[in-house]
Amino acid sequence: IPPAECMGDVLGDLNGRRGKVLDMMPQGLVQVVRAGVPLAELFGYSTAIRSLSRGRANYTMEPKQFEIVPMAVREGILNR
Repeated sequence: IPPAECMGDVLGDLNGRRGKVLDMMPQGLVQVVRAGVPLAELFGYSTAIRSLSRGRANYTMEPKQFEIVPMAVREGILNR
């Protein structure tokens, strides 16, 4: 739930994490953003969201589904 003035930064970060925004709802001075993001991309997200929002946003996550890993990502995982 980021403050409205941080939305661009938060959405950009989600996009960089291969996230897909499902919906956004205003709730007073904040926006509620629902997005699907691969779990592997959420490592360190609590620090990132805190930094992007200057400590004013929070998030929750819950597993939703499994998908096949894209080939480029799979190559990176296997070559570590």
